[in-house]
Amino acid sequence: MRAADYTTAGDGVFKHLREEIDGIMARDPAARSRLEVALCYPGLHAIILHRIARRARDAGLHTTARLVSQIARSLTGIEIHPGATIGRRFFIDHGMGVVIGETAEIGDDVMLYHGVTLGGTSLNPGKRHPTLGDGVIVGAGAKILGAITIGRGARIGANAVVVADVPADTAVVGIPAKPVVARDRAETRKFMPYGTPCGDIPDPVARALTGLLDQMTALQARVGELEADRPPAALPRSTPTPPETVASRANGMHEAQGESR
Repeated sequence: MRAADYTTAGDGVFKHLREEIDGIMARDPAARSRLEVALCYPGLHAIILHRIARRARDAGLHTTARLVSQIARSLTGIEIHPGATIGRRFFIDHGMGVVIGETAEIGDDVMLYHGVTLGGTSLNPGKRHPTLGDGVIVGAGAKILGAITIGRGARIGANAVVVADVPADTAVVGIPAKPVVARDRAETRKFMPYGTPCGDIPDPVARALTGLLDQMTALQARVGELEADRPPAALPRSTPTPPETVASRANGMHEAQGESR
């Protein structure tokens, strides 16, 4: 079933509620029971209200749809435009400050943390917001901007700013976001909290600087070898100036000074 059908068809607003709760419990070790999730998780409340708003929008009730989305925003701190398309088992952890634009498309099993923005960079009608593939994790504070595609299973690090497509099964961090983990599918597909690889993170800038330093060290060593093989150059021998020449120059300077006076 396509995501758009899943959110609006028949009793799709509530029929998968148990599945949504189970998905949250599987990805949040702090969740103790389904009742706790149902009552205390704003991400779940926001997605339920979004589906109601989406259904109203598809029925042509645009003002009603926006009103429902604004009520959800006031209650949860999560703003989802009624036009956004969201798949199954979508989980917004913590949730405060999340913004999802009108033409955003989100696949199944996607997870967002607080402060995430799926924003548009164009004023033209049409596709303006990102598309997130299945299984994507977006860390806290990350901004994904424009009609770009985040591939299946990608990981977006906390506070990253993403303005270009991200390949599947790739982790990116930084401003602008750059890949930091090789495309090892078995490793990248593991759950990555906040979408950020922890431990020994290969910083691409530091890696480039290290490469330049290595090249400079090699060049300096080579220059040292060439200078060691070269015979020392003979210094030019200076010829002493005769005393009479010095005296004549001094007299010429005195005469010039006298004329100037």
